[in-house]
Amino acid sequence: MEWGPLTRQDARPLAELWAAIEAEDRTGDLYAVDDVAEQLAHHLIDLPEGTIAARDGDRVAAFGYLPVKQSVVDVHMMRLWGGVHPAYRRQGLGRRIVDWSVRAAPGLSAKAFPGVPLEVHLDVHEGSQGLAALAAGSGFAAARTFARMTRRLSGGLPPLRTPAGVSIVTWSPEVDEGARQVRNESFRDHWGSVPHTRESWRTIITGSRNFRPEATFAALAGERVVGVLITHFFDAQSAHLGERQAWIPIIGTLKEWRGKGVASALIAHALAAFTSQGYASAGLGVDTHNPTGAVSVYARAGFEIIKRSTSYALPIKPA
Repeated sequence: MEWGPLTRQDARPLAELWAAIEAEDRTGDLYAVDDVAEQLAHHLIDLPEGTIAARDGDRVAAFGYLPVKQSVVDVHMMRLWGGVHPAYRRQGLGRRIVDWSVRAAPGLSAKAFPGVPLEVHLDVHEGSQGLAALAAGSGFAAARTFARMTRRLSGGLPPLRTPAGVSIVTWSPEVDEGARQVRNESFRDHWGSVPHTRESWRTIITGSRNFRPEATFAALAGERVVGVLITHFFDAQSAHLGERQAWIPIIGTLKEWRGKGVASALIAHALAAFTSQGYASAGLGVDTHNPTGAVSVYARAGFEIIKRSTSYALPIKPA
């Protein structure tokens, strides 16, 4: 086994590794080659210092990917993203990657946010007992539970009711900055969330190959953006499902507009649009302890929990 950092030429073998992991673990995570290429070119990843891979010939048998955050509030929460091919498990590769992340994180964090408290986070899908044991054995503690929710778009869509004084418009460059500000303000009290900079918003959200502007909507009060629903489409995931699924990574409403039906109006509008655009289902992820009651809002719109995952956290002394 040869160890070293990832390069931009690893997009295809990494996509193949994700497909092998999904076939074994049923995580629901699948990425096209172009998705992986986008991640390898990301402005928040330092490929030489922030990635590691174990190679068996031309195959990537295991990898770790440790980007910095676009910003911090109180703690720099660095998420370790990675995996081990099912054919190479129980050989210590996962342990080596986790240990590497603990060593690499302080230096990476100090370059981006010197002196800021640091945590490394690791997501564990339900049923992944081996990874949960590895996390606990490495000193990580379960911190938060997240859920993946989906709903079919065939029949029974929620009624289109827009609050008085509010209009729903399709995304355009004119509402983009307002949408970013709504996302940042509405996620201020969400665990683990940090503000998007203009650069991270462009690269991760509206500049991603998966962004679908025609299926993204803003709620306006006059000319002010007070709510936003962002939609992405992952072709590899939809091919695996055998249907087109609209993925909603962001739904946000300004605090003073909560409880007035803005989020429900955005969801109803989006679901109707998804149906007319040929999608068969919609999906989203949510913190099960979300302080705004988002799980209930999504359940009323017909979404059901299909998978759960737990975020494990390890505080690390900064470099």
